[in-house]
Amino acid sequence: MTESTGEPLRLAFLLVPQFPLLPFSAAIEPLRAANRLSDRAVYSWELTSIDGKPVVASSGTALTVQSSLKELPRPDMLVVCAGLDPLQLTGNRSLRSRLRSLARQGTMIGAISGGSFILADAGLLAGRRCTIHWEYADLFRLHYPRLELSQDIYVVDGNVFTCSGGTAALDMMLHFIGEQCGFKLALAVADQFIHPRIRQQGDHQRMGAHIRYRLFNPKLAEVVRLMEGALGESLNLKEITKQVGLSARQVERLFRHYIGMPPRQFHLQLRLGRSRTLLLETPHAVRDIALECGFVSTSHFCNAYKRTFGRTPSGERQRASR
Repeated sequence: MTESTGEPLRLAFLLVPQFPLLPFSAAIEPLRAANRLSDRAVYSWELTSIDGKPVVASSGTALTVQSSLKELPRPDMLVVCAGLDPLQLTGNRSLRSRLRSLARQGTMIGAISGGSFILADAGLLAGRRCTIHWEYADLFRLHYPRLELSQDIYVVDGNVFTCSGGTAALDMMLHFIGEQCGFKLALAVADQFIHPRIRQQGDHQRMGAHIRYRLFNPKLAEVVRLMEGALGESLNLKEITKQVGLSARQVERLFRHYIGMPPRQFHLQLRLGRSRTLLLETPHAVRDIALECGFVSTSHFCNAYKRTFGRTPSGERQRASR
């Protein structure tokens, strides 16, 4: 993004059915605040959809748009906002063609949350780093295994950008505001939204294990981090304890004191949580998910899943598809 030349930077937000309202608002509200604090129109924007009809967000809220994507005058920046059912528009040839055409004409094109699927389908992420909401990461890797996917909150790579969603959209727009109008305005906008720290694109999406599990012992937090990185295999507690410099007995005591369960049970819960994400977000067969999450057999996986979630893996998928 170049520095302001006096003319408003023209943005368009392509709303895809079931898009999430939070990151959409977090992306558009900083533009309004920047205009107000600058006392002039630094940015202008319009909403667009594939067919020009209102779009229903994941919350059930319907938003009207000003144009269809086909009729949209070429903007300086286009932001694709998608969330639930991120694959719904992949394979749409007219959408692919329009996005590629806009990119060739110089439009900076980006995506929020599940919108990264649409950019990848259009071929706009080839040879670039990108990101997506962590819940969609496995599904994204399944469909686009050659793309370089990161877990950063947002990634700007040349004239293409991707954002994981949620409040990360605010940080990304503050980045763009800082580039165009200076860091002082970006700080003022952040202050308006009571956002005390502007995160950078190198920041990771998820909080550290010590925060998520309220762990006040740094070595225990490291054990948990290592466990989270080994969800596709049985727990090798001896190797993990060796890496952190603790004995197995010490780790057992720390787990029972801080987490309330033995380490093997905790690791099983982590694997089952990952398996549930794979069941709901990918078309992988149940037997493949069992192997991917370190279970020795499908029956072992199904029994453990039912004990934890109250339904079988197949029942989970049927329930979600209703």
